[in-house]
Amino acid sequence: MLWITTQDRRSVINVKEVTVNGKKIKGIVNSTTLDEWSKDLGKYESTERAVEILHEIFMKMEENTGPSVTFAMPEK
Repeated sequence: MLWITTQDRRSVINVKEVTVNGKKIKGIVNSTTLDEWSKDLGKYESTERAVEILHEIFMKMEENTGPSVTFAMPEK
């Protein structure tokens, strides 16, 4: 289970998948009705920076040994 705090610190989202879409990082959420929807988790100055943050999320997941992982999106 992956919990991510959005860049603006207004939401904590349980995401199924994280993707880079240009300068934005999106979280794909799976609802109880099997409908999928996405939410912007953060927007950065470049696609390269967004990919770096995606890598940070992946590294945090690899390091974790518990049932859930938490990650706070960086401001910049």
